[in-house]
Amino acid sequence: MIPRLNMSAGELFELIRPAVVVLSILLSAWVLGSARKRFSTLIAFAWATGTLLLPLVVLPVYLCVLLVWRWPARSRRWRWLLPLVYAAILLAGIGLYHNHESSRVDVYLAKATQSKLVEDHATAIGEYRAALTIENNAHVHKLLAVELMQVGYFSEAISEFRLAQKGGEPDDYIHHNLGLLFERIELYGQSRLEFEEFLLTETCQTFDDRCNSARQKLETLPNDKNPRGF
Repeated sequence: MIPRLNMSAGELFELIRPAVVVLSILLSAWVLGSARKRFSTLIAFAWATGTLLLPLVVLPVYLCVLLVWRWPARSRRWRWLLPLVYAAILLAGIGLYHNHESSRVDVYLAKATQSKLVEDHATAIGEYRAALTIENNAHVHKLLAVELMQVGYFSEAISEFRLAQKGGEPDDYIHHNLGLLFERIELYGQSRLEFEEFLLTETCQTFDDRCNSARQKLETLPNDKNPRGF
């Protein structure tokens, strides 16, 4: 599998962030073990915390302190036991937090938005589907339908738009999109009904190009006296 090279800065940051966090924890644990030879436990934890939060700033400062430190290092029994426990607790906490965050709907929606920016519709569809496994949301059904429509999955898009309507999604343009979809699959009677519904919405009480498009569609669509509904 060849990785995509047209990543946004946000996608790249999300990709490397877990590795950066783990590296910061490991460096922080090393600083804790090293500082306990030279400082009290409280000060050692201060160095470790600083390294965890600002590794690029605090770690160079700590290394400079080691170069100029003239006091003899103290021997501590089980010196690395505390840093190991410290690192294990932090890694476990980060793991639990990541699992919790990755299951939230807004995380999937954010990933879908990033994918749409680079026109990766397949990934966006996957993220919307994942979000719907957590929460049956009418707005997400609509977003998924739009992506399915973009890639040519017309029947699936119709089903998702219907679910969005059933869930109370207030977007008037759903009728317009359904009209286009039914036209694509040659259900002209159903297409005509959707365009007529669209023209009755509040959106078409004001000037809108898609309303003019709907009127033109009604004039040019073939007659279908027996529309098949979805």
